Amino acid sequence: MKFISLFTLLLAVSFTTYSQNNLTPENLWKLNRIYGEQISPDGKTIIYAQKSYQLEEDKGTSHLMKMSADGSDTKMISDGKSSVYEAQWRPDGKKIGYLSTASGTTQLWEMNPDGSGATQVTDFNEGISNFKYAPDMKHISFTMDVKVEESLADKHADLPQATGKAYDNLMFRHWTQWHDYTYQHVFIATYANKIGDPITDIMQGEAFDSPMMPFGGSEQIVWAPDGQSLVYVCKKKTGKDYAVSTNSELWQYDLSTKETKNLTDGHVGYDNEPVFSPDGNWLAWLSMARDGFESDKNMMWIRNMETGTQFPLAASLDQSFGNIVWSADAKTIYAISGVSATFQIFKLDLKKDGADKLKIGAFSALTDGDHNINSISLAGGKIIGSMNTMSKPAELYAWDIKTRAQTQLTHANDEMLAKMKMGKVEKRMIKTTDGKDMLTWVIYPPDFDPSKKYPTLLYCQGGPQSAVSQFFSYRWNFQLMAANDYIIVAPNRRGLPSFGQEWNDQISKDWGGQAMKDYLSAIDEVAKEPFVDNDKLGAVGASYGGYSVYYLAGIHDGRFKCFISHCGLFNLESWYASTEELFFANWDIGGPYWDPSLKDAYAKNSPHRMVNKWDTPIMVIHNELDFRVPLNQGLEAFTAAQLKGIPSKLLYYPDEGHWVLKPQNGVMWHREFYDWLDTYLK
Repeated sequence: MKFISLFTLLLAVSFTTYSQNNLTPENLWKLNRIYGEQISPDGKTIIYAQKSYQLEEDKGTSHLMKMSADGSDTKMISDGKSSVYEAQWRPDGKKIGYLSTASGTTQLWEMNPDGSGATQVTDFNEGISNFKYAPDMKHISFTMDVKVEESLADKHADLPQATGKAYDNLMFRHWTQWHDYTYQHVFIATYANKIGDPITDIMQGEAFDSPMMPFGGSEQIVWAPDGQSLVYVCKKKTGKDYAVSTNSELWQYDLSTKETKNLTDGHVGYDNEPVFSPDGNWLAWLSMARDGFESDKNMMWIRNMETGTQFPLAASLDQSFGNIVWSADAKTIYAISGVSATFQIFKLDLKKDGADKLKIGAFSALTDGDHNINSISLAGGKIIGSMNTMSKPAELYAWDIKTRAQTQLTHANDEMLAKMKMGKVEKRMIKTTDGKDMLTWVIYPPDFDPSKKYPTLLYCQGGPQSAVSQFFSYRWNFQLMAANDYIIVAPNRRGLPSFGQEWNDQISKDWGGQAMKDYLSAIDEVAKEPFVDNDKLGAVGASYGGYSVYYLAGIHDGRFKCFISHCGLFNLESWYASTEELFFANWDIGGPYWDPSLKDAYAKNSPHRMVNKWDTPIMVIHNELDFRVPLNQGLEAFTAAQLKGIPSKLLYYPDEGHWVLKPQNGVMWHREFYDWLDTYLK
């Protein structure tokens, strides 16, 4: 008994030491998540959300934090019990508005800047979201779900226990939700201490959503500075037309005339994220030129609000932009852009171009380095924003516009990270089979010893157009992989943005072509190192990365000893007939499988056509609520592996979509992930 007790004690001490010195699935969920920063009207104070997770309760709580603009005097001003959402300063700076479910449904609340005096402002039967104050404080806007169409329950009211749903058009389900006959609409209400009826549905019962579902938010709704009109984003299409098009528009609603007009008629791709200049003379937004291509170049467009003239800004730059911020004098625009698998802040100085246009006078980067800047706001002579790296989750920083000096403002995870060892992140340029230089990240174990040999993972990115940048993922976390004693090879293969539009476009209609060669170039080059164990190579990935795993399983010629595919596309023919956003399939695959001209393309690009060459252990992960890449894809792949007698495992979540978002599901995912890898690579 004494021996057992001592052994147990030593094991516990060993585990505690490991937990403190290495990133684990459990302590990954202990990290605080920082987002939603808002600058006070006087530029002196910042509020932001800090979300913490309670793993044992399988939930998270978003707290409202406040600090001075220099990063001092940080404190929590919400009650710490219920989550606070979408917090923002009232235009006069005397109140902070936020959304809370404290009363049962999501309603607007307000508090004093010190956190006192929390008061419920709205009390609707339905919950609200995406609220914004009009700059003159005479109105607020918000969104609510509106029942527009008749359901079977309405039609057959005498059958209250019946569960059927009926549809006669496409988009009957989207990402994780079946269509429930409601649409999200923008509402306007007169602002006072208490808000109730009447309220105005400015979309007048239309069968459209704003913001665009499922990921659009308040960035798609903006008040004009005079408070007399509102611009919102909407793709006013339904059914098949919605499924095959990305053509969203900017719509302006006039409060006095109650009329709505299309500001972007003639633009055929995505138009998104409108931002007025402070003087109201100009409207900037992001626009994609090609209909049906969700990963097209995001260009900045400007509209002269007096003359209606509109024009692209920085059209000659081979970069996509996001998070547009105007200077107070409307003479400068700040924006985020991806460059070589990092995201940086850029400054665009503006000057007049004729009577009613603007052009760039000077263009420069305010930041550089291996990091991702995720969001920015202006506070006097500084920019405040969120930044992370592969080795550090997001914190708030300030950048001095003149000196470009960077200062970390929040330190929500410093204490915990100080106890953890992180592996070296190395940037390599690897030659591809067509002679191009490909940026590849190589991440090493924290206690890397070059005299040892390490199992090595090829990481396959999803998207397919989504850069392998300096993201800090809570699922595909490279430092967590490294902490489990793996070397990770993460190439920015063909089709990934931030390397110019040509590189980005080269994957479309060629999923199984050059991108697959790029993967093999990356792993083959790094495998030449003496510290890489060539007998213990694995490949892992999700979405298009999961597709890549399935594809590599048929062409790898014995390189890999195991695979993991999460929510990957396996059979492009059955996927085309079961996914929902068909514009994506039409653009990237070329069109439907029944098109005779695409017969060879489907034969070349669909992994299910190469199952006859599969011979390597594979783990398949797929989730019930993934309608982007439906469950049948994972089931088909797992069944094929089982029938061929290949060691295989299916991990299935009935309550998750394309991602695994629940804390305990996330920890289980990681445990199973590393159990599979360790079985075949260690």
